Amino acid sequence: MEYFRGITNPIGVKCGPTTKEEELQELVRVLNPHKEPGRLTLITRYGHNKVKEFLPRHIAAVQATGIPVLWVCDPCHGNTEVTAEGFKTRNFGNMMSELLSSFEIHKQCGSHLGGAHLELTGDDVTECVGGSMDLQAQHLSTNYETFCDPRLNYTQSLDIAFAISDQLSTNKKLALKASLGGYSPRRDTS
Repeated sequence: MEYFRGITNPIGVKCGPTTKEEELQELVRVLNPHKEPGRLTLITRYGHNKVKEFLPRHIAAVQATGIPVLWVCDPCHGNTEVTAEGFKTRNFGNMMSELLSSFEIHKQCGSHLGGAHLELTGDDVTECVGGSMDLQAQHLSTNYETFCDPRLNYTQSLDIAFAISDQLSTNKKLALKASLGGYSPRRDTS
């Protein structure tokens, strides 16, 4: 942490279920002592089954410091698994669950999810199961090309992009409605 204290560039730090609230508070105090917006990005990677337990506690811990951070959800790394055949993969549904839960938790905590980190490719790989193509474990060997971590293929990437767009669009509509005091302008549909 001492090394990173001296870096003047923006810094991104990964947070997961092993991150203690007190450690996170100390980390943001050391890495952003002047409370500079954009200085520190916290990249959360809990897994779909742990995000609801840990993210609210981490948001509250950081909010208590009064130090601004940019929150980014990485739904990929916490949802990596290995099939019986030995393929390292990720389940699209689990990634989507973590991402959508993160949006909801931030909203409930008065926070804002500012980004998503995804491992993806524009190629037609078969490295992650699920998505609108409904890839199954038996399809992984069809076009499994990664040397490291499994990536979303182009269709799965679009599936997630549309889900993020829907979340942002919904949030924008809710904010507009709230700013209008609940008034919703009527649209002419003729």
